[in-house]
Amino acid sequence: MFALWTWTGHIAGRAPAGIGARETLTLAIPTGPHGVVEVAEVDCALVEPDEFVKLDVAPCASTTRTTDAGDISENPGAVVEPGPSLLLWREVLAGDERISRLPIAAHAVPDAVGTSVVAADRALRIVRETRSVEVELATVLRAELRPYQVRGVAWLRETTNAFGGAVLADEMGLGKTVQTIGFLLGRAGAGPQLVVCPTSLVGNWAHEITRFAPGLRPVIWRGGDAPAVADIEGAVVITGYPTLRPHGHLLAEQHWATAIFDEAQALKNPRTQVSKAARALRASATVALTGTPVENHLEELWALLNLVTPRLFAHRTQFRRRFVRPIAEGSTTAAARLRDTVEPVLLARRKSEVAASLPAKIHSDLLCDLSAEQEKLYDQLLDRAIDDGFGVGARRRSLVLAALTALKQVCNHPGLVTGELDELSGRSGKLDLCTDIVATNLDNDAPTLVFTQYRQTGELLVRHLFEQFGITAPFFHGGLDRARRASIVTDFQAPDGPPVLVLSLRAAGTGLTLTRAADVIHFDRWWNPAVEAQASDRAHRIGQTRTVTITTLTSATTVEEHIAGMHDRKSALTDLSDTTGIAALARLDDEQLVQVLRRKREN
Repeated sequence: MFALWTWTGHIAGRAPAGIGARETLTLAIPTGPHGVVEVAEVDCALVEPDEFVKLDVAPCASTTRTTDAGDISENPGAVVEPGPSLLLWREVLAGDERISRLPIAAHAVPDAVGTSVVAADRALRIVRETRSVEVELATVLRAELRPYQVRGVAWLRETTNAFGGAVLADEMGLGKTVQTIGFLLGRAGAGPQLVVCPTSLVGNWAHEITRFAPGLRPVIWRGGDAPAVADIEGAVVITGYPTLRPHGHLLAEQHWATAIFDEAQALKNPRTQVSKAARALRASATVALTGTPVENHLEELWALLNLVTPRLFAHRTQFRRRFVRPIAEGSTTAAARLRDTVEPVLLARRKSEVAASLPAKIHSDLLCDLSAEQEKLYDQLLDRAIDDGFGVGARRRSLVLAALTALKQVCNHPGLVTGELDELSGRSGKLDLCTDIVATNLDNDAPTLVFTQYRQTGELLVRHLFEQFGITAPFFHGGLDRARRASIVTDFQAPDGPPVLVLSLRAAGTGLTLTRAADVIHFDRWWNPAVEAQASDRAHRIGQTRTVTITTLTSATTVEEHIAGMHDRKSALTDLSDTTGIAALARLDDEQLVQVLRRKREN
């Protein structure tokens, strides 16, 4: 992003009108009659590189003054355009390598302690390298990256080259996975690479790599013999933390070109067996991905920094003395010093910081692995349905509906079918992944809407959220009277309202305004994407000032993938109920129907 601002001759003026998105940034600028450089909050207009090079660069009215340093004076009441000095940036971005100067204003970003600014040469190098990465990825990555995502890939490259590791801590919804896949592509020729993630996300990683990076070969490993990938070009081994804990010694025998730890807050306690197994791995580059680098206390941050850059952050006691204790005592100086210390190896961007690069809605489709209990129960139910037969005529439709409902309930949680609900955690990949997302949102103080089409699933979610987080999440469903529904909406919209609201997809799909939330989770899949879109628009309505993140959870290898495929092909039916979708399934012959319903053994 490029920040433009105006200059009155002794202080910063208002942001140029009619350009980019308004944002207040901390910059080092000359102030007062003697031009002493100080750190100040500056009203800026943010534009992306592609938009920046299109700007009509011309001096303003006669009151505009432009110096060799690139200062732009303000013409009150008029639209202020960038002055001629910014033409230099346009030429650099256009690829003229002969241009090597930058106006002072172009690199006035101070460090956290306010003692230095980014060097002009470094600013130029970042621009050129990032543009180079963008051109390279355009030929090998099947995804159109946003400018901040391209910068993320370039940052991962330069940071791991310099320090051997990095922490990418972008807020959820900004695309850490696709940035990481872009990074893995650039290292495909250096040898086998490894991704370790929660079990519920193993299938999703394999799916996303296959989708975006045809030059990589995902290999799912669930234990047993060590994966034989030394001679497979572009191999990326994907495994879960529960597999790493007992079998990590087998992975430690291989030297990895890259080791990625997704949802790396799982390693926040360095004393656990899984953390020790992670630290025993040998890799040329180690990257931790997390939306919450600090969940409870600062020592969790040290654990991640020590994981990726043990040479820089070797001494826990020193970290406590320099940062943890003084910050706990309220030292703002220590807090600034910590930001300055971690800045070279930790990149944490919020949606508000890259808002001009974001659409109004971010869609994130996640594939969740089934637990072993879910796999077994899913197969048993389908085998029983096959043995009983699907019937003919009107009876066939009801039998297909019954089988489909049971299978979708297993995808949500096996206890919904077996009735065994004493213990909820660890039995459903989808529930575990939803829990992780909600935990991140709670840490970020981001209210969340969770939609489900089943009353029993909603009640299970409410109970689970209370048991996991001690929060009482209201459940908005069709069985409530009008007064209770209105009360739930009013309470949620209040500034101190509940952090999570569970909703029935049909009961809450239209008519409600729930703009306090900017995060939406669809716990199960509906036949028609329009129904999900209507529900998502409860948050994406007039009055919403933030980018809305919409996450859909799909159980990998199941009938839910068939439903998701219908969405992807835009062939879902226009009817807003399941009726027509069930009828379409019922029209299939038995062999075709079983092919749709049967669990695919390989994702």
